[in-house]
Amino acid sequence: MSKAIDFTQGSIQKNLIAFAFPLFLGNLFQQLYNTADSLIVGNFLGSQALAAVSSSSPLINMMVGFFNGMAIGAGVIISRAFGARDSEALDKAIHTDLAFSLAAGAGMTVLGSIFTPLILEWMQTPADIMPNSVSYFRVYCLGIIFSLMYNTCMGIMNAVGDSRHPLYYLIVSSLVNIVLDLFFVGVLGYGVGSAALATIISQAVSVILSLKRLFRGQEGVYKVSIARIRFHKGMLRQILRFGLPSGVQNSVIGFANIVVQTNINSFASAAVAGSGAYSKIEGFAFLPVTCFSLALTTCIGQNLGAKKYDRAKKGALFGLLCSVIMAELIGLAVFILAPQLVAAFNSDAEVVAYGVRQAHMEAFFYCFLALSHCMAGILRGAGKASIPMLIMFGSWCVLRVSYLTVVLSFFHDIRIVYSAYPLTWTISSIAFIIYMAKADWIHGLEKKA
Repeated sequence: MSKAIDFTQGSIQKNLIAFAFPLFLGNLFQQLYNTADSLIVGNFLGSQALAAVSSSSPLINMMVGFFNGMAIGAGVIISRAFGARDSEALDKAIHTDLAFSLAAGAGMTVLGSIFTPLILEWMQTPADIMPNSVSYFRVYCLGIIFSLMYNTCMGIMNAVGDSRHPLYYLIVSSLVNIVLDLFFVGVLGYGVGSAALATIISQAVSVILSLKRLFRGQEGVYKVSIARIRFHKGMLRQILRFGLPSGVQNSVIGFANIVVQTNINSFASAAVAGSGAYSKIEGFAFLPVTCFSLALTTCIGQNLGAKKYDRAKKGALFGLLCSVIMAELIGLAVFILAPQLVAAFNSDAEVVAYGVRQAHMEAFFYCFLALSHCMAGILRGAGKASIPMLIMFGSWCVLRVSYLTVVLSFFHDIRIVYSAYPLTWTISSIAFIIYMAKADWIHGLEKKA
C-alpha cells in the first residue's frame, strides 16, 4: 500500500511535487480519455461527426462541473478532518460525500436523457450534426453516474493525500476507452453514440477499482462501508457550505461556455469541428493548472486543519509559481505546434484553419488561467470558496456573456468569440491579485482558531 502524503509534515515543496506529479499524470490520462472520442471519431467518421461530439462537450462539462465542485467542497472537509486527525468527522464526510454522488448521478441520468434534444436545439446546434449530437449526448447521460462517482472517489483519495491510486485507475480506464473506441468505431463502424458508450464503460471500470480501494481503506485513517453510505445531516450542511460555491462556480462557467459554443455553432460546421479540436488540445495545456490547483486545495486544507499557517503560505507561493511558469511554457508550445496538433483530429483545411486561429489568440494567456485557478484552489482550501465563485461568476460568466452578446451584434466575426477567453482570464486574475493583496486570509483564520 503506497503511503498517502501528509502536507503537515516534511518539505512543502517536495510534498507538493510528489502529490501533483501523479495527479498530473492522472489528469493526462483523463484528458487522453476525453480526447480519444474526438480523435477516433474525427478520423474515422469525418468532420461532421467530430463537430457533433464537440458541440456536446460544453454541455457535459457544465453538468459534471457542478458535482465536481461539490466534490471539491467535500474534499476541503475531508482534508481538514485528516489534518486534525478527527477520525469521526472524516468517516462521516466520506460516507455523506458518496451518498450525495449516488443520488445526484441518478437524477442527472434521468434529466439529461429526457431533455437532450431540447437543450441541443436551444444551443443552435447545426441541423446537419443534430442527429449525431443527440445520439452522443443521450448515451453519455445514461452513464453519467459513473463519471460523478469516479470524481467523488478521486476527490476522497486526493483529500487524504493519495494521488497515486487515482492515477493507476485512470491509466486502466483510459486504455479501456481507447480500445473500445477503436473497436466500436474503427472495426465495427458504429456511429458517434458508440464512442459515448465506450466512455461510460471505461468510467464504470474506474469506479469499480476506486470503490474497491476505498472499501479496503487506509489502515488507521478511514475505511468505507456500504452500510454507512448515507446522509449525515450536519456533515451534509458542511459539504454544501463548502461545495455549493465551487459547484455553482463550475456551473456558471459551464453555462458561459455553452453560450460561447452556441455562438460558435452560428458559424459553419467546420468552425465547430475546429474549435472542438482546439478545445481538446487546450485541455492538455491546462493540466499543470488543474493538478496544482487541486494539490494546493489539499495542502492548504490539511495545514489549516493542523493550524500550521506558515506552511500553508509557503505551499501557496510555491504552487502558484510552478503552475504559472509551466502553463506559459506549454502555451508557447501550443502556439508553435497548433497546425500539426489540430490536423491530428481532422486534416480538412478549413477545420485546421479555424483551430489554429483560436490557438494563436489564446495560447499566450494560459498564465492568467493558471493564476486564477490556483488562487481559487488556495482560497477553497482556506474555506473561502465564495470568493472564487464571485470572481469567476463576474468575469467568466457575466462579463464573458455580455461581451459576446454586445460585440457580436456589431461584428459577426469568430475572432470575437475566441477573444472572450483571454480577456476574461486576465480580468479574473487581476481581481484575485487585488483580493489576495488586501485580504489577510491566513491570519484572519488564525485569529478565529
